[in-house]
Amino acid sequence: MGSLSLEMDFEPSPMTPRSLAAMTPRSLARRRLFPNVDNKKQKVQQSGAGPRKNLQLEVMEPALNNAGPSLDTILVNYLDTLTQRVNYHLGYPVNICYDHYATLAPLLQFHLNNCGDPFLQNTVDFHSKDFEVAVLNWFAKLWEIEKDQYWGYVTNGGTEGNLHGILLGRELLPDGILYASKDSHYSVFKAARMYRMDSETINTSVNGEMDYSDLRAKLLQNKDKPAIINVTIGTTFKGAIDDLDVILETLKECGYSQDRFYIHCDAALCGLMTPFINNMISFKKPIGSVTISGHKFLGCPMPCGIQITRKSYINNLSTNVEYIASVDATISGSRNGLTPIFLWYSLSTKGQIGLQKDVKRCLDNAKYLKDRLQQAGISVMLNELSIIVVLERPLDHEFVRRWQLSCVKDMAHVIVMPGITREMLDNFISELVQQRKHWYQGGEAEAPCVADDIGTQNCACSYHKID
Repeated sequence: MGSLSLEMDFEPSPMTPRSLAAMTPRSLARRRLFPNVDNKKQKVQQSGAGPRKNLQLEVMEPALNNAGPSLDTILVNYLDTLTQRVNYHLGYPVNICYDHYATLAPLLQFHLNNCGDPFLQNTVDFHSKDFEVAVLNWFAKLWEIEKDQYWGYVTNGGTEGNLHGILLGRELLPDGILYASKDSHYSVFKAARMYRMDSETINTSVNGEMDYSDLRAKLLQNKDKPAIINVTIGTTFKGAIDDLDVILETLKECGYSQDRFYIHCDAALCGLMTPFINNMISFKKPIGSVTISGHKFLGCPMPCGIQITRKSYINNLSTNVEYIASVDATISGSRNGLTPIFLWYSLSTKGQIGLQKDVKRCLDNAKYLKDRLQQAGISVMLNELSIIVVLERPLDHEFVRRWQLSCVKDMAHVIVMPGITREMLDNFISELVQQRKHWYQGGEAEAPCVADDIGTQNCACSYHKID
């Protein structure tokens, strides 16, 4: 990260209507937050597109004369670095394309706590449960369950949703066995350890989808015990979607009646995409709960999520808490009251038509990236209905860090979120192609073989390329 010089001189910089109109919400928010620093001439050593370095900060004591930069200077420098790095954020599922933070920033002056049940009012006024219920109603309609039939809440993220959904299954079926594919999110296996549940890890096909024959075999092997099944709607690394209908049919064929299984759908990224492609997630099917991450496809400055379950199930977790004058069936108790407002605002300004457009654009851009990489002779895979493009792992760690890629074994992936533009993808492709020529020139190193990871038909290593 570049250092910020302390050689400054003060000059007024009045805001004219023209300059105000030209400012982005991000720069306008910067000026509002740090007016003193914004009005100074700063000698900044730009760090370009390099990875952000650790600031090695300490908490300052205001009574002491600190020789270093001021608080505002540190924050401005930090903000400038993050602003530069936005265009190199390709490997993780976060939608950072939103401008409503400037509009909602005044809410930060209030402590908003949605403690307890969102459908019961607090004894204090500093909450946003009315916004929260509006968001929950929107998702209940999306996933086809009536208002009087569901219960839910805005969580602190997808992991909390998984912990809650699996806990519900465990409480309904205390001796149940948790079944989850090996490509499931790590929080699913964390839940098994936390709740001391017996679990079975199900194999996956090369594309990351659950191996239904292995599921069948393990269901039959444990037929004397109920089944709690985690269905992944978009695996973390490859974006594979477990087929809910096939899983339900497998349960039926193995002799599991509906009172002997519970299904939790982990749809962290794809839960806002699949409803606009097909009717995969629906409470008209015998599922128990669905969770998504609000900060992923929709976008929110703070991690958050939505958890929806059947109202008839929630009594197994509900506890009356006199201190807060509410019933609580949540995991966290105190909950961020700002996130429901951000989610409500995003849904209200974008709407289903806007989300549908985002889905189509992301799918088109993911295919564009996959085709361009394939044309360049790079190993690449893209699952159907996915925006996660899996490719061979770049040889250079600095390149991986520069583009903030996520890597597993010899694979890396790019997640084509709504904020990812064709220009960003073109820059990434151009740089990757150029760097590969440097990495593999002279034959001293070769591109990795990823046939076992993404399939022989998607591998472009020297062996499979010839084959």
